Amino acid sequence: MAKKRVTRKQLLKEPDEFITFTGKLIQFSRQYNKELTYAACAFFVIVIALAAFRFFSNRAEDTASDLLRQAMQKYETRRNDTDADQAFAETKPDFNYILEKYAGKPAGKMAGVIYANLSYEAGETDAAIQLYEKALDDTAEEGGYRNLILSSLGYAYEKKGDIKTAVTYFEKIAENDNPVAKDVALFNLGRLYEASGDTEKSQAAYNRLVSEFQNSVYYELVNEKLIV
Repeated sequence: MAKKRVTRKQLLKEPDEFITFTGKLIQFSRQYNKELTYAACAFFVIVIALAAFRFFSNRAEDTASDLLRQAMQKYETRRNDTDADQAFAETKPDFNYILEKYAGKPAGKMAGVIYANLSYEAGETDAAIQLYEKALDDTAEEGGYRNLILSSLGYAYEKKGDIKTAVTYFEKIAENDNPVAKDVALFNLGRLYEASGDTEKSQAAYNRLVSEFQNSVYYELVNEKLIV
């Protein structure tokens, strides 16, 4: 959803707290550009690390695993030779083949998650959401892996402009017992509530973040905002 441009004249009319926090947010974004960029999509690297042992512990998975490895290598090679969009277009058939032939295998499920991330990065948000939701359905257990998928769904729905649905996914992370990605969820809840005008819920989310996650990359920014 496109955001309305705020002019300097309008900003000068806003309370000092808004201006102060906005400046800090811009500075924070520049300082932690990589962290913020990868917050939406880079979890697939973590997912691969968590699930890698599954690929190679079961010999029946060798074919699917090899196809997934080849698809990823092809994507990386083509991205270096051309660009991300072209690489994605050229590797789509490879991922679709894996999903068609090995959807029920661990490697096939992992391919779906990776494909979802690439779709998100390529701007194909609806396709990414469909793949993430399929991955969520395939994950019965509560845990860090499920939280990462929920977080990705939150970002995907926000990118689509459906803030209300995005909030519901971040709330699911905030409400469960697993700490993985919970600080990210609380930060996003704080800013999304704030953007929608629900100051009370925004402050509650920020307070939880600084109370429960002192080592979070978002801690300093949120803590200073609460102090202002």
